[in-house]
Amino acid sequence: MRNDTLDYWRRGLGYVPEEVWRASGTEALRTLILAENGLTELPARIGRLTGLRTLDLGHNALTALPPELGALTGLDGCLYLHGNALTALPATLGRLSRLRYLNVSGNRLTELPEEIGGMAALVELRAQYAHLTRLPEGVGRLTALRELWLRGNALAELPGSVARLGELRELELRENAFTAVPAALRRLDLRANRLTALPGWLADLPSLEKLDLRWNALDPAPRLLDALARRGCEVLA
Repeated sequence: MRNDTLDYWRRGLGYVPEEVWRASGTEALRTLILAENGLTELPARIGRLTGLRTLDLGHNALTALPPELGALTGLDGCLYLHGNALTALPATLGRLSRLRYLNVSGNRLTELPEEIGGMAALVELRAQYAHLTRLPEGVGRLTALRELWLRGNALAELPGSVARLGELRELELRENAFTAVPAALRRLDLRANRLTALPGWLADLPSLEKLDLRWNALDPAPRLLDALARRGCEVLA
């Protein structure tokens, strides 16, 4: 172990090295990188690494996560779970109230657990190409969230609780199944959906800086788009 980090990136190990478990129950290990190792399972004793601040499990072959992952309440940096074959996330992840970045993109989730709302410090959530068909109401409890990336799912609507995300600055929704425009704040990315019309209230969103409507079958509503452009909003249609 070098300083407080163990980096096994792209080693093709197929297992978690024994050196990792020697840090169990201590604060010695802060960053653990196990990305691209062909891991098919994560032992439950991962929950004993209580000193972890960042954990990278990206691009493996994990199909499930142990609930003990939720015991890593010291995680206050990043949790990378992208590029696996996960079909669900354990509800215990909601205990990670200090975590700031979560990436679950490229999995087969269909939904996120309601308990995700417990991640009170989360600033960025990436769930692109994750086969999501719905978002839980609990997302609205992520009041520190600034970026929400949801490209390439099967979402047709957003929960009403999204309106409580007062810090949200980036909302990416392209390549989904929306038939109506959800509210957003500064940037609204709706490329490649199924929009056929735009509501007039879009012109009244005071913080909207960029609106991307490309690859939709909608009436361009030039007066509405002109109104947005006049007040400085970048419009791509």
